[in-house]
Amino acid sequence: MATLKEVKTKIGAVKKTKQITRAMNMVAASRLRGAQTNMDGFRPYAEKFAEVLGGLSGRAGEEANPLLLPHEEVVKKHIILCTSDRGLCGGFNAHLISKADSFIKETGEDIEFSFTNFGKKGRDRCRKSQIPIISEHIGVIGTVIKFNIASTVGKGLIDGFLNGEYDEVYVVYSEFISMGRQVPTIKQLLPIPPLEIDEDETEDQDKQYLAEHICEPSPDELLGELLPMSVYVQLYSALLETSTSEHAARMMAMDNASTACDDMIDNLTLAYNKARQASITAELMDIVGGAEAIKG
Repeated sequence: MATLKEVKTKIGAVKKTKQITRAMNMVAASRLRGAQTNMDGFRPYAEKFAEVLGGLSGRAGEEANPLLLPHEEVVKKHIILCTSDRGLCGGFNAHLISKADSFIKETGEDIEFSFTNFGKKGRDRCRKSQIPIISEHIGVIGTVIKFNIASTVGKGLIDGFLNGEYDEVYVVYSEFISMGRQVPTIKQLLPIPPLEIDEDETEDQDKQYLAEHICEPSPDELLGELLPMSVYVQLYSALLETSTSEHAARMMAMDNASTACDDMIDNLTLAYNKARQASITAELMDIVGGAEAIKG
């Protein structure tokens, strides 16, 4: 059985750990509010942009722009992996990396993969697996994200797609659903996929209707400007979603850690009281035994 001093030292260590986890929980909660505000403000713009672009591309056709046209042979795929720079956020990074790994395994061995990494965790995984890294961006996720970061990376991706360096480009990110749920998601960026319409919603006339926007100049000319912007918007939205999800995951992880510290303190306190009671009992027995020996 552990001595009283050892148990007391453990209790003090757990209490200090609890102070750290509570402080990290409060920091994550503070950062979450700002990140969620930015994400919620950008979501309607991204959705409306996709709606307008879907209508224009449907009227113009796939051959109107090379960004809409799939390559004849797909042998090179590029993945943008969005993870965090730090740990202590539960299985957040592990789930994102597992999503990318599953996609690679499902695709097959004949495809060449390369990565653009946002965050140290994804970068370290690619280095360990010796997967080619085209570019890495550290210190972006978890901070105030600027749109120029997405546009700069997006321009490089578009140039690589048009030059034949990549046949398809995907982004792996964490979609923020709620405080307790963040879903690892993979989305195709290039070639730009057509607007998806849910078949279950076709019975609803309001959702079935897709507005035909009146525009000048022609849809073909507009697509030349809007399609690259669509890549930037989708990438920026993925970064915002991942940043918000990271803060939420860390907040929940630190809250669970604080709860676990409380349970450990209760168990250690019980063990301390038992050890203390056993020590007192042993001392009383020694006193009684000594007294009996004197009487004898």
